[in-house]
Amino acid sequence: MMTTRSKHYTPHTKMADLVSDHYKILLLIYRFDIPLGMGEKTIKEMCEEYDVDVDTFLFIVHFLLFGEGTGQQELHKKLSLPLIIRFLRNSHSYFLDYRLPEIKRNMMEAISEAPQDIQFVINKYFDEYEEEVYQHMKYENEVVFPYAQALMEGAKDPEYGISTFEQKHDQVELKMLELKNIFIKYYPMATDYKVNNILHDLFTCSDELHNHNDVEDFIFVKIVKELEREVR
Repeated sequence: MMTTRSKHYTPHTKMADLVSDHYKILLLIYRFDIPLGMGEKTIKEMCEEYDVDVDTFLFIVHFLLFGEGTGQQELHKKLSLPLIIRFLRNSHSYFLDYRLPEIKRNMMEAISEAPQDIQFVINKYFDEYEEEVYQHMKYENEVVFPYAQALMEGAKDPEYGISTFEQKHDQVELKMLELKNIFIKYYPMATDYKVNNILHDLFTCSDELHNHNDVEDFIFVKIVKELEREVR
């Protein structure tokens, strides 16, 4: 979660003001399928225009910016689970289809003059990390989200529960830490802006994935647990 001084945003706040205050919100609004070109429209107006529940949008905004809302109960009655699933699926597409491939392309260019053994190790670690992220998100797309959608329709699978997901929900962060350490501790080349940019991208991508996991762990899982208690 981002850690800045708390400022409360309401449905009547202009969406452009929210983005100007916290530029990282750009990634979040895209995952709600909200584009730029917002003019002077409020958060409520933009959410209504793009079929986004404003309470769910603001809850996730305040959660990611300030860590608010984690102690609230009965979230399944306050927030839109279908919208949260849509948000998470869009996040998966962002990481798998854009963010990680972009880092890989830039990384290959940046290390092209490094010794072959260093190139091999870096590529190996990144490929393993990318595969772990892919398998993690594939499981969510194919198993966890359909399970949650079935719960919303009143169907409970006696052979599965969200606790199984919690046990499997590896944070896939160790491999990223090892990759960052290769650059920080052992990369042998002289100062290079391209390499520094790659390391910066690895740190920011790691933060983005951590925020994504927080939404799953503290919002999505909590709502599904509440639904499990209601569906007999």
